[in-house]
Amino acid sequence: MSGEVGLEVGMVGREGMLGSQLSLGVGAAPLHALVQGPGPAWRLEAGAFNAELECSAALRREIGRYVYVLMTQLATSAGCARYHEIGPRLARWLLMSQDRAHARTFHMTQEFLGYMLGVRRVGITEAAGALQRAGLIEYQRGRLTVLDRAGLEAEACNCYAADRKSYAELLS
Repeated sequence: MSGEVGLEVGMVGREGMLGSQLSLGVGAAPLHALVQGPGPAWRLEAGAFNAELECSAALRREIGRYVYVLMTQLATSAGCARYHEIGPRLARWLLMSQDRAHARTFHMTQEFLGYMLGVRRVGITEAAGALQRAGLIEYQRGRLTVLDRAGLEAEACNCYAADRKSYAELLS
């Protein structure tokens, strides 16, 4: 990862899937996926997935809703990266990570955060330091704990609330 340029445009947890482009009849994904944390995952061959889609209107409907939520997340992330400062973007990203990790504490390096947000590590150091001084997070040697979720939500840009609303309305 060192020296690579990256930018997070979407995040998938146990509520979602990689490979949703298959539901659109497209075999290759245009994005690179990076596993952030440990956990179980299911794998299904593309042919088997497509066969299930053909047989199940309910599955097609749910996958379609999920693809819409992903499209919304991609658009929101693009605007967020362009218009919002590092601090609110970092708060948003930490909240999204917590939502998917279903835990207050998770492993997160500043190098990884810089890679995901497309910024230099020094920017992450400053933004994370401000969040820590405000008592919102605790960060020590790659171990990050969300101490005040409501406070972190207040620091996040409005993109987090938009993403969360999209998930709640379409995937609940």
